[in-house]
Amino acid sequence: MSNRTLRFETWLAGIWAGIIVGVGAVSAPSLFAVLDRPVAGAGAGRIFATEAVVSLVIAIVLFVAERGRVRDRIEAGETLSVMSGPLLIILGALFLTVFGHYAITPMIQAAKAGQPTKLSFGALHGISVVLFWIKGLLVLTLAWRLGALHDSAAASPAQA
Repeated sequence: MSNRTLRFETWLAGIWAGIIVGVGAVSAPSLFAVLDRPVAGAGAGRIFATEAVVSLVIAIVLFVAERGRVRDRIEAGETLSVMSGPLLIILGALFLTVFGHYAITPMIQAAKAGQPTKLSFGALHGISVVLFWIKGLLVLTLAWRLGALHDSAAASPAQA
């Protein structure tokens, strides 16, 4: 079960990384290249909102799968921490998704609507971009680490 779970986690983390790169490096910049700023901004906002919901679902699925995989290994007699490296990375990416979508995005919308905010639209947008790409780096790291774990488990099936 553990090897299948690890393969599934690796696959899902790779898909998640692809979604983040596709949205952040391809979709959003392409909108601004061909549309007027207000229309492109609205389209990008919708794409990022969809990405946040997808990220939440993927993070929760990965959290449950990784927690179960580590629990199975502990029950099999291995001495491991219940907080594995991949689990911490998943939690970090989950936090950045929630913070970016439910804390920063409403402030960006308020600033864009002319409401008073502590930070300017530009500063909030910059923070949002940095958080998004940190999340992207975390997810890429997760996919890489899970892939390495999968490779080592395939090389020695007794440790999977």
